[in-house]
Amino acid sequence: MKIYMVGGAVRDALLGLKVTDHDWVVVGATPEELTAQGYLPVGRDFPVFLHPQTHEEYALARTERNTARGYRGFVVHAEPDVTLEQDLARRDLTINSIAAPARPACANAVFEPDFGALIDPFGGQQDLQNKVLRHVTEAFREDPVRILRLARFAARFPDFSIAPETGALMQDMVADGEVDALVPERVWQELARGLMEGTPSRMLEVLRECGALHKLLPEVAALWGVPQRPEYHPEVDTGIHLMLVLDMAARLQAPLPVRFACLCHDLGKGTTPAGMLPRHIGHEERSARQLLGLCARLRVPTDCRELADVVAREHGNIHRSGDVSPAALVRLLERCDAFRKPQRFADILLACECDARGRLGLDQSPYPQRPRLLAVLAAAQSVATDQVAAEAQAAGKTGRQIGESIHQARVTAVRRSPCFATAPVS
Repeated sequence: MKIYMVGGAVRDALLGLKVTDHDWVVVGATPEELTAQGYLPVGRDFPVFLHPQTHEEYALARTERNTARGYRGFVVHAEPDVTLEQDLARRDLTINSIAAPARPACANAVFEPDFGALIDPFGGQQDLQNKVLRHVTEAFREDPVRILRLARFAARFPDFSIAPETGALMQDMVADGEVDALVPERVWQELARGLMEGTPSRMLEVLRECGALHKLLPEVAALWGVPQRPEYHPEVDTGIHLMLVLDMAARLQAPLPVRFACLCHDLGKGTTPAGMLPRHIGHEERSARQLLGLCARLRVPTDCRELADVVAREHGNIHRSGDVSPAALVRLLERCDAFRKPQRFADILLACECDARGRLGLDQSPYPQRPRLLAVLAAAQSVATDQVAAEAQAAGKTGRQIGESIHQARVTAVRRSPCFATAPVS
């Protein structure tokens, strides 16, 4: 039995990056042998075991063969006769197909890799040095999820290029309908992970170049070629603006719901009727409608869907909030459900800041609407709603009348607050 560190752990170590997850492969062993040594079996689709001390995953070397079109299932062969090279050959990219032999570091069989004796049958080290993303073998074609994974790696390593033969293979897979069979959960999983990388725009760029974006996210793909409003740079269409917004979200370290809202906030501009160009009149409602279809198709989590819906509907009003009355500001807070969900409202404002600063020449600009609306919310929250409700009831008011009294009290609090006394902002 031999142990090797493989995959992303080796790749990141060679790049000088922090290694957080260690992937191990075991060659020449049976499940019974690992179980006898105290390893805990946890793999459902293939033999994976947890180390008795470190609880890291150790997988038996295996080969995989796709049994249906698209990502529908694989026949897995994980016997002692499977070699390390066979296991490395089933992996997606050469930079993820490097192995480091491991030896016990102490008496309790904790292993440490030997980076001085790397096993690299597919040239992964050279591709790391040249900063190239290249598929290992034609088996890449058998799993269309790998198109999404490669796009995600491109978002993580934006200075890496894609090997021409790999780009051509991805285009062929899309043309052959391979991505049409992807299950929604896998698409969302990889999309979400790609959005959380350092340069998420690169993921969209790669998916668009191979044609997968039109298949998986047609609402997003439709934004390229759509002109921006005339006051913005005419050479930057809505698709390019979207990529700038996503990268701004990464720069501001926004959480996933915010980044997803940034992805979807302008979907309606892809279907703007000709008579409503170039100002995209009514795109907010169109964006919200398209968002619902996208979320249903990909089974997007509720927190991401709900935040994106509010941002799609209200981002224009939030941008213009410096020029409206206290009553309009309180109504905006109410539509955003800010009183019940103040943290979500803060995330809504962050998404709007990403939208505003995701434009050429504005990436360093302040976004005063965000702190001002947070101050407006704080002023409105200072109202003792229980006391207002009790006074309204004592005056004989009921139901909606009590709600209106609370609304008016909040409007008065905002009008009297320092944040409203300051000069309006645009």
